[in-house]
Amino acid sequence: MAHRLMGPEGAPAVVLLGTLGTDAALWQPLLPHLPGTLRYLSVELRGHGASPCPPGPYRMGALVGDVERLLDGLGLRDTLLVGCGLGGMIAQGLAVKRLDLVRGLVLINSAARLGQAAPWQDRATRIRGSGMGAFAEEMLPLWQARSPEATTDPAALLARQSPEGVAATCEAIAGTDFYTPTSGLRLACLGLAGIDDRFCPPDLTRETVGLIPGAKFEILRRAGHLPMLDAPETLGARLSAFFDGIGHPAPTSHHRH
Repeated sequence: MAHRLMGPEGAPAVVLLGTLGTDAALWQPLLPHLPGTLRYLSVELRGHGASPCPPGPYRMGALVGDVERLLDGLGLRDTLLVGCGLGGMIAQGLAVKRLDLVRGLVLINSAARLGQAAPWQDRATRIRGSGMGAFAEEMLPLWQARSPEATTDPAALLARQSPEGVAATCEAIAGTDFYTPTSGLRLACLGLAGIDDRFCPPDLTRETVGLIPGAKFEILRRAGHLPMLDAPETLGARLSAFFDGIGHPAPTSHHRH
């Protein structure tokens, strides 16, 4: 998987998993607002960015397995997973499958299930038929990006993704319902929801975070689906406080919350 690994070698790792139709550039505006003492791995998901794009349909288990193999290959354990949208679904799946790799979760505008299967199948069909243009027209208003001064343009992120990769990923989302496995998780978790996100409304994130005992949920004002673009400073402060609060870095990784 295409990835960027930044920060001091041997430092505790934070894994950044982006949403549907984005690549590693999504996280660039946020990085200056995160603690410099940690290591950051931003992953380009299957079918996105420079990662391999096999023909679909994809399954969520395969997307989870991609990240699992990458972490194993890099020798990263006890990581904090920060997932936005689709990335948050993958984070849930990985935490359920491999708790040895995961110390905590941050779910940004994400859910255990993102709507009904049929609309996702329809999106996949439309993207294969007419490319990313119509998909962008549907998504961008739902994402509600509100920062004209944002340095990364969400439309540009979408436009450069592979139509087949995004279509096949829509099919993975269609087949995913993590309510039961996620409700079995016992680890530190923070849910963050952009108040203007219509792609994954805040109530959906709140409900998913509520499945995990002790998890915290916070609303991000003046932010949509991509708070790392809309409000990077605010998001960085919330993440830094969470990292600090659970003691990341911490040598005693067996003290799970």
